[in-house]
Amino acid sequence: MSGTPDDPARSTRFLADRMLGTLCRYLRFMGYDTVSASGYREGNTREDTLLLKRARGEGRVLLTMDRELAKRAGEDAVLIEDRDVMEQIRVLAGKGLIVPAVRLNRCSLCNTPLRPAREEEISKARHAPRSTPGMEFFWCPQCRKLYWQGSHGKDLEKRIKENVLQD
Repeated sequence: MSGTPDDPARSTRFLADRMLGTLCRYLRFMGYDTVSASGYREGNTREDTLLLKRARGEGRVLLTMDRELAKRAGEDAVLIEDRDVMEQIRVLAGKGLIVPAVRLNRCSLCNTPLRPAREEEISKARHAPRSTPGMEFFWCPQCRKLYWQGSHGKDLEKRIKENVLQD
């Protein structure tokens, strides 16, 4: 796990449109406060207006693959044109909006800040690794999900290094 709480881009908050679900989860794994438009009712003709209002009202950068929506949002949005999530991360890093590194401090499912897990939460988790001295565990109080730096986090860190930070 890398990155520090005082990374300059850490205060950037995002709102991802419904076409960017994977990017939304990855940004959460990297510690960024990222909400998703998937919570809005599909087919709502006012969805774009609601997204713009929420992004501006909460001081979030709107991430969208919708050219018209990005145009309406102006400087408050980033148009994401590539479907590859590593390229999407590279674009955000290139704009100075993120520091790409895995940080286990947000739930990848609900965006709730994680806290250190208690011993009873770790012991009740079916898939938690056992007998791992020094391993840190984190808990989402909303989803009741346990996080640790396992193979998934290490694989993501490796993918970021190979595909985003290779320059």
